[in-house]
Amino acid sequence: MSGHNKWSTIKRKKGALDAKRSKMFSRIIKEMMVAVKESGPDPDANPRLRVAINNAKGVNMPKENIQRAINKADQDKNSLQEMTFEGYGPGGVAIFVEALTDNSNRTVSTIRSIYTKKGGSMGTNGSLSFLFDRKGVFTIPVANVKSMEEFELEVIDGGAEDIDVNEETIEVITAMEDFGRMQKKLEELGVEVENAELRRIPNDLKTVDVSTGLKLLRLVDDFEENDDVQYVFHNLELTEELMAAMEAAE
Repeated sequence: MSGHNKWSTIKRKKGALDAKRSKMFSRIIKEMMVAVKESGPDPDANPRLRVAINNAKGVNMPKENIQRAINKADQDKNSLQEMTFEGYGPGGVAIFVEALTDNSNRTVSTIRSIYTKKGGSMGTNGSLSFLFDRKGVFTIPVANVKSMEEFELEVIDGGAEDIDVNEETIEVITAMEDFGRMQKKLEELGVEVENAELRRIPNDLKTVDVSTGLKLLRLVDDFEENDDVQYVFHNLELTEELMAAMEAAE
């Protein structure tokens, strides 16, 4: 019986990982399509497309998938629309949703419904702008950097505001307007980036009790599972108690 339970757990975890990987692929493919529509299919002349291709390689997307997405975007007359949604979840936690959609009415209806059903409320665009700073974030495997001291000096010269180093990765954070400058600097250094993106980083965190925190995270999961949603940002403080409860619930 324990063997059966173990196998069930493995299948659930594998299913969750496969779903997460599929979502990553979908998100990056959409980003490539928007980039091609904006500035054409040549990555050498299209910085946004170059970032998306590098991110695709960072999650091991097959080359044929990357090329297929570029070709489709170049030939497809339909375009994706970028949309943002701002609101509050349980406990007054701020939630900022970024979406790419080919049907704005569908997306607005779906996002509003998710907010409402899970105890949140959708606000007007701009209502949360004071709570989040948009920053460029570059994630780089530690193994890709030969000399940390030289690397830090170079990226500071390239506009780095903060450098966060842990065992496996380095995160370089820049002002939004320095995103392209840092991308160019890392390319000049020959440093391979695992992921590069613009994130909305909260400047003030909200602490709630564990029960409310879990409700908020389930709401975030519902947003992230939606095909139109690219990114979800929030200002929830992930306390040790909340992290422990999250692990116990898995």
